[in-house]
Amino acid sequence: MATRNRKPRQLTDDDIAALPIKKARYSKVDTEQRGLHIRITPNGVKTFFCVARDPNGKQVWHRLGDAVIGIDKARTEARRVLKAIIEGADRGGPQTYKAISDQWFKRHVENKERKLRSGLNIRRYLDKHILPAWGGRDFASIKRSHVAELLDNVEDTAGPVAADLVLSVVRSISNWYATRDDNYVTPVVRGMRRSEPKERARDRILDDDEIRAVWKQAEADGTFGAFVRLALLTAQRKEKVASMKWEDIEENVWHIPSEEREKGNAGDLELPAAAIEVIKAQTKFASNPYVLAGRGSGHLNGFSEGKKTFDEKVRIPHWTIHDLRRTARSLMSRAGVRPDIAERVLGHVQQGVQGIYDRHQYRDEKAHALAALAGLIGAILSPPSDKVLPMRGHR
Repeated sequence: MATRNRKPRQLTDDDIAALPIKKARYSKVDTEQRGLHIRITPNGVKTFFCVARDPNGKQVWHRLGDAVIGIDKARTEARRVLKAIIEGADRGGPQTYKAISDQWFKRHVENKERKLRSGLNIRRYLDKHILPAWGGRDFASIKRSHVAELLDNVEDTAGPVAADLVLSVVRSISNWYATRDDNYVTPVVRGMRRSEPKERARDRILDDDEIRAVWKQAEADGTFGAFVRLALLTAQRKEKVASMKWEDIEENVWHIPSEEREKGNAGDLELPAAAIEVIKAQTKFASNPYVLAGRGSGHLNGFSEGKKTFDEKVRIPHWTIHDLRRTARSLMSRAGVRPDIAERVLGHVQQGVQGIYDRHQYRDEKAHALAALAGLIGAILSPPSDKVLPMRGHR
């Protein structure tokens, strides 16, 4: 008697959940809906795809969504999409996180009227943390648990403040998309922050022993060490110091370019001899315009990596690059510099009537402030004990 061909058992969500993780990506074909596949990657992501040929005979793969949408919904969506592919019609359907984030970045960050000054940092957080984790996933499939998992990873590798910055980008994208989709609910909720703004406010400055330790290591630490010394000697923000160009230096004056929508800028600064000596010690490259040259034609970057290496050689507890700026401001007060002049050196906007009507550039006063700062740093580096090497230019 002939044996009947049995119809394969219908694939279930439990079957999909039990599919093993292998070293190489592979696909499992649905036994119920022709053209429907479940793709399993080595990192455990399981995704529904459907495949068919369009009117030109080209094989088309269409991503339906992560396995969380369920096999029943995937089959229903596959029937619609497969019909559209075969007929050459618009498939519509889910969009990837990268596709949505690209739209948000173009309309929200790069918008000509808005053009956020933080655009470069936003792009960096997207490319470094968010898109590697979610770029190919359905935007609407990202849930609270996925956000929490991402923030855990960022907090573990880059710290709680970085995690909060990633969260702010995710929140902005989600809120933007929610204004364009009637059914979308943002996965970002209260309580997801990994640090409190009040706790992040710092008053940390380096003491004299720490200044000596940092300076000594900075003298032996190449480009990053030069950056550290210039940051302390000029009291400028790290982005300004890192992006200093050779063309910005005229004799001993640093012409600090103003950026679009920038609130405050120190303008022209006459630098002390110690700072000029650090600058002149840097190598000039014909293909790179920056004093602190980075890879290719860019400037020094990767501050967290540079500081991590630096910290392995000099043990100072809980200090940040921004502490150098705060330390320089405090040293100027210690050296007798007037508070309003010190604030102008930092590029802080003056408030009230003085900020509105006083258009004097204070170039000589700022030069005196930086000279006083360098002089005090030199005295700190050359204490009476004679056990610490003096800073060049201050013997």
